[in-house]
Amino acid sequence: MVLQRHGHRGQAVLKFGLDDVAYLTSQAGAAALDTVASLELTDRVADVARVRERFGERTPVLVETVLLRRRAATKLPGTGDWLFTDEALQQATAAPVALHRARRLTGLVVHDVTCSIGAELAALAGCAERALGSDVDPVRLAMARHNTPDVDLCRADALHPVTRDATVIADPGRRTSGRRRFNPRDYQPALDRLLDVYRGRNLVVKCAPGIDFDAVRRLGFDGEIEVTSWRGSVREACLWTAGLAEPGVRRRASILDSGEQLTDAEPNDCAVRPAGRWIVDPDGAVVRAGLVRHFAARHGLWQLDPDIAYLSGDRLPAAVRGFEVLAQLPFDERRLRQALASLDCGSLEILVRGVGGIAADPDALRRRLRLRGGQSLSAVITRIGSAATVYVCRASR
Repeated sequence: MVLQRHGHRGQAVLKFGLDDVAYLTSQAGAAALDTVASLELTDRVADVARVRERFGERTPVLVETVLLRRRAATKLPGTGDWLFTDEALQQATAAPVALHRARRLTGLVVHDVTCSIGAELAALAGCAERALGSDVDPVRLAMARHNTPDVDLCRADALHPVTRDATVIADPGRRTSGRRRFNPRDYQPALDRLLDVYRGRNLVVKCAPGIDFDAVRRLGFDGEIEVTSWRGSVREACLWTAGLAEPGVRRRASILDSGEQLTDAEPNDCAVRPAGRWIVDPDGAVVRAGLVRHFAARHGLWQLDPDIAYLSGDRLPAAVRGFEVLAQLPFDERRLRQALASLDCGSLEILVRGVGGIAADPDALRRRLRLRGGQSLSAVITRIGSAATVYVCRASR
């Protein structure tokens, strides 16, 4: 193993070698991991010293593996005996998101050409007719062999196909020394090259959620872009070539928390009206996919402003968190403080869209408001036309 300097903070990150993987998957390594896992590792200096007394130079990989397994417990449940690298765990698809994608591929032969440590393969194995994996990194591939022992694996470059008819999944690397790559041509492998190499084949590519959709189209991609959220956070944008997409669908939002999916093939007739009883802040996947009006049309809501994502309605859609309007006023810090005091507000959630200036930093604004009451309320600050407006609300949950 090698300690290298990575990331903008220059923190030391352990680089695993094949010898480390061989040790960790041996009987002696497994026993050593069990011993280290019994330690809390909260007093890192003292605990590492104890490990070093017993395991010497193997200490770094043992401690790192135990810590990575603990970090993986929420993102990838059921992987308590897996092997990871720090970067591979950061990029690994969360298990519910991977399972959602795998279900769209049920019954197909699927080849993950950037399989890394095997997170995607674990989901595919339960849905696909057959799952195959390959990666150019020998260490990650060795970890994948341990993590997904029932899947066929080989070492191969994603840009040099080793299968002919399988549906291909790729998850290009989007980090260099801990820093994110935002240009899809800087992915590893580059997105434009992936699209060229597999043109004419069924292809699924996982991308960063903030990827420029227009830039993707300019690369010649004409399929579906799916934006997926889980636990209230947008997790990824996924490209599905035309052979895997529904006819007429170019954009999809999938909200795993509620099980709701929305596409641009649905109606988007949506009025613009003053606020009703409720304000709704659509899920980030809906906003990112550009389907706010479609979401409004489905749920009988309307827009407060044609250029702002906040919606309103007199009834709150099932399973959607909303904000019941108690007061509306032009945004002015003094007037907002008075309104909150009259409502006995002691804690305040602040949501902001389309407004800069003094409302751009909710934490600083909250401190200046000097709240002293007993109620928990919400302030939705947005632009209506050219005017900054604040809605004082009570959240539904």
